[in-house]
Amino acid sequence: MRIMPGIRRSLLTRLSIWRILVMLSLVLLLAVLFRLQVLQADLYVNLAARNRLRLVRMAPARGRVLDANGTVLATNVQTFDLMVYPLDLRNRETAAEVSRFLKARGIPLDEGLMLARVTKEYTVPYRAVTLLPNLTLAQLSSLVSAPDFPGQLIPVPVWRRVYPAGPLVAHVMGYVGEVTREELQRYAPGDYRGGDFVGKGGIEEYYEGLLRGTPGEEALEVDARGRKVKRVAYLEPQRGEDLQLALDLGAQRLASELMAGRAGAVFAMDVHNGDVKVLFSSPGFDANPLAWGISGREWDELVRDPLRPMLNRVIAGTYPPASTFKVVPAFAALAENAVTRSTTFTCTGGMRVGNRLFRCWKREGGHGPVNVVTGLRDSCDVFFYQAGLRVGIDKLVKWASAFGVGEPTGIDLPGEARGNVAGPAWKLERFREKWYPGDTANYSIGQGFLLLTPIQLARIYAAIANGGYLVTPRLLEGAEEGVSARLPEKPLPIVRQGVEEAVLRGTGRRAGEYGVSVAGKTGTAQNPHGDDHAWFVGYAPVENPRYVAVALVEAGLHGSSAAGPVVGELLGYLCKFD
Repeated sequence: MRIMPGIRRSLLTRLSIWRILVMLSLVLLLAVLFRLQVLQADLYVNLAARNRLRLVRMAPARGRVLDANGTVLATNVQTFDLMVYPLDLRNRETAAEVSRFLKARGIPLDEGLMLARVTKEYTVPYRAVTLLPNLTLAQLSSLVSAPDFPGQLIPVPVWRRVYPAGPLVAHVMGYVGEVTREELQRYAPGDYRGGDFVGKGGIEEYYEGLLRGTPGEEALEVDARGRKVKRVAYLEPQRGEDLQLALDLGAQRLASELMAGRAGAVFAMDVHNGDVKVLFSSPGFDANPLAWGISGREWDELVRDPLRPMLNRVIAGTYPPASTFKVVPAFAALAENAVTRSTTFTCTGGMRVGNRLFRCWKREGGHGPVNVVTGLRDSCDVFFYQAGLRVGIDKLVKWASAFGVGEPTGIDLPGEARGNVAGPAWKLERFREKWYPGDTANYSIGQGFLLLTPIQLARIYAAIANGGYLVTPRLLEGAEEGVSARLPEKPLPIVRQGVEEAVLRGTGRRAGEYGVSVAGKTGTAQNPHGDDHAWFVGYAPVENPRYVAVALVEAGLHGSSAAGPVVGELLGYLCKFD
């Protein structure tokens, strides 16, 4: 059959087009092969290696924390985690197999929950993540010995934090918990991953870098089913550093017993180097459940508790210092020559400032003629109204600042409050109101806008006891000592005589009944939410001061009866066992 010329030309054209398409396809295939085999060879070699290489991260044991006598405050116990690789659980068959195995042994972990746990800790597909935490040796043995134990599950020994003293040192220690996204950013570029545990609050957070140690890692080669073939590499985890604190657990326990369940704070330290012997806040909490994991409901109940057990009242509770603050205006008046040792004011039970009557706590008859020593001894409000008005608010703020009011003390704990030094500029900015003479009168007796933490107040009295040095409180034994510039020494002997008299013959007599000579001051602070707060702060022994202590009893009514005995007995204990 003869093909017509027109049809022949059409067939030849089509054949040429097909030849061109085939040639282009071959060129494209060769280009792709060149890219895969040559240009991206290293990439796909790495991907292939990752498909058979698995990394198991091993958390280090955190360093222990000990008290001054070597008693363990924080240590570790070994438990076990069952870990798995994200790549393995993406296979539905494997995920179903693991889920069936666990459910058959009473662990209701379905595929969705497993994937949620894996996603939470996921970083890269070849790094193992925790599926089941905190298994005991008996639990792990029961699972691993089962004949159908899935090869994709990897048992890994881990360390969990325990606090043998429980609530007694909770505010000192803090606790450890799983790292959050914000903490991962804060600790970057440190070697932290999702699922790691970090310090939260207290010593655990402040000294995280020392306590944590260095994680280890094991590289494993696995087969196509994810089962271990051999260990490729192993890096031993490095234990964290042990820390010894200046804290005395015996004195801490005594402070807890003396508070007898009342809300408040007790603090004691060495007046010369700032070594913290007692730091107790009540009510407290048990850090052990937090370190091992609690439910969201339990956490909400804890943080919403109206008694605020998570608040470290020693460093973060701010209160009007009341009459305990009178040592500062006494010092200021003497330093500014507004009064002398012999300056006398007459207390009739009150005095008028502007159009308002400011009363003394002793309303009937008052204290009569009072000087700075007897004013401190008897806590005469009228004397300090007069002295404060003579000095003026600007000088009062100046000397309060010199004693550290309005600034953190620098203790080695996170979350310390600044308090409030107040003053005209602060009031104008906060309330858009000017400062009145009545505000100065209130300031002079530790009321009004003035707010201090218990640790700030203890630091003021430590400076009076040690010759005018503001020391930095420190929990870690042997930490660098911090001392600010020295205060003028001239007013100190007079102020010291006043607080000595306050315990010998004045409002603080109850603090002097425990076998050691004490100098100190009571305070009863107004509380807008109920009964007055009770304060006492003092140091001992008077002849050679070594320790300062402060007690705050919320709604305790009277510093002399509620707080004075706490400080007196605690100072007696510390001096006896010094």
